[in-house]
Amino acid sequence: MGTLRIDVSQQGNEVLLNFTDNGAGLDLARIRERGLQLGLISPDAEPDDTQLKRLIFAPGFSTASQVTELSGRGIGMDVVRAEVGTLGGSIETSSTVGQGTSFLLRLPLTTALTQIVLLRSADQVVAVPAALMSSVQRVSVDAVEQAYATGKLQHGGTEMPFYWLGGLLGQAGRGQTHGRHAHVVLMRSAQAALALHVDEVIGNQEVVVKNLGAQLNRVPGLAGISLLASGEVALIYNVVALADWYGVEAQARLAAAHAQSSVPQQEAPVVEMGSQAPLVLVVDDSLTVRRVTQRFLERVGLRVMLAKDGLDAMERLAGDELPAVVLSDIEMPRMDGFDLVRNMRADARLASLPVIMITSRIAQKHRDYAAELGVDHYLGKPYDEDFLLGLIQKYTQKAVAA
Repeated sequence: MGTLRIDVSQQGNEVLLNFTDNGAGLDLARIRERGLQLGLISPDAEPDDTQLKRLIFAPGFSTASQVTELSGRGIGMDVVRAEVGTLGGSIETSSTVGQGTSFLLRLPLTTALTQIVLLRSADQVVAVPAALMSSVQRVSVDAVEQAYATGKLQHGGTEMPFYWLGGLLGQAGRGQTHGRHAHVVLMRSAQAALALHVDEVIGNQEVVVKNLGAQLNRVPGLAGISLLASGEVALIYNVVALADWYGVEAQARLAAAHAQSSVPQQEAPVVEMGSQAPLVLVVDDSLTVRRVTQRFLERVGLRVMLAKDGLDAMERLAGDELPAVVLSDIEMPRMDGFDLVRNMRADARLASLPVIMITSRIAQKHRDYAAELGVDHYLGKPYDEDFLLGLIQKYTQKAVAA
């Protein structure tokens, strides 16, 4: 006999679903043993309790010794996490031996009034729910540099994971420090706390959170979208969820950047152009589409160059390095996608450059006209990401071979 308790509540712009049982709790020793067997943990690794708890969400993971009607197949928790991630939410796990386990699901409301805080990292401005922010601190540059080196920030007698906001958003490099102090935002959820280095805390606003829609609701950590008073689009991120998805990669990039910066200038390794990842040019007048496509491509290891319309794209293509492939919308100001392709095919240097057109114009006459101009592939919105990636890889592999 056992008891399963489900608590539902609302906190800010999130719905909280807390599932609690009174069982034996998670067997971390057995989880570690199974993780070693499946190759999810390297033999010399020493994962902490939090990392071991995350293993139960891995596809095909199960500690059951035999398959029954209820367990043993390794299908279940990975599906839950995928669905929660699709909704822009997160899962927090806690367990006590002999007392039970609880899973707290945080799901964003599709439309709600909420307080957000605008944060800037380099030239990118994003919003985070004010409910997640504990405080904004001015931390000495020496302490911030030490945090970049170790991945941990010591503040107020507490050690917490340290991230650069740009790193969690997929940007390369690290944040800049000027003067004696830097802005560090302390974020806190029910079970996690972290420190976030940002270039600027712009301020807070009350906004209406909009439904993300089919194209954006699969972006991990993206909790909502809103229009600011200025008319600009604001993407609202759950930074704690971002750290859960991309924190390890972000800290690894910071560690590599720190190690490289410590190498004497005369001994710094020279990276040849041929060793760089293939370059893709994304042309779209929508800032949101450009950013989402950029993150999608960078997650699979590609470099991305952005252009807001055809005229901007032609200026980018005048540079020394040509992309392996061009992804272009049709309807854009100044120069649309059709005119862009027409100009490319008339230029001997760009005539053979592959073009994949991605547009909401799906009528056959538009497809036929694109083919006449020399468009290589024509995809309607929304498109299948795996199919698009397959097309891109075909052209990037040719570019690397060349």
